[in-house]
Amino acid sequence: MSHCARLVVYEKGVPAEVEFFDPNDPPEDLLELNPNGNAPTFVERDLVLYDARIIMEYLDERFPHPALHQMDPVSRANARMLIKRIDQEWYPLLDDVLVNGDKKAAKSKKMLRESLMAAAPVFEATPYFMSEEYSLIDCAMAPFLWRLPSIGIDIASLGKGITAYANRLFSRRAFQESLSREEKDMMQAPSK
Repeated sequence: MSHCARLVVYEKGVPAEVEFFDPNDPPEDLLELNPNGNAPTFVERDLVLYDARIIMEYLDERFPHPALHQMDPVSRANARMLIKRIDQEWYPLLDDVLVNGDKKAAKSKKMLRESLMAAAPVFEATPYFMSEEYSLIDCAMAPFLWRLPSIGIDIASLGKGITAYANRLFSRRAFQESLSREEKDMMQAPSK
């Protein structure tokens, strides 16, 4: 989720200091701001946010250009619902495989692959996720897709539409800038 928020920072060109920490040993100054000690934590003057989706929405409103949400309330609500579905349906399956490994999470991996393949027409219909323009939905999808090879799911095996979509996202300058050293290494790492 931190990667999603970082991606919005870079898409917006927000001057920010990004600090990484060991989640098992969060720094004391972070715990003073965010008692949960979780990432991401966004601090701007007296404002402290520590939910990736709230941070993404805040950044889009606070720094309106380029807009990552459509202007009308219906389109924004629909985008929020899509992100919620991605968060509830695809990210938990990915997390299960990342946490438990291939053997213990084989069912989750299979479900994830099948679900993405079933959604192939969505990826083929428009250049971005159900849109002609890049949006917060794509900021939620890019880190998710980036992690698939690290769990042994070859994006190219999911179809031309998903492959082309992923390549569009990964080739964006902001996406490349948003990658941590560990995330850059993910793409070169052999599949588990």
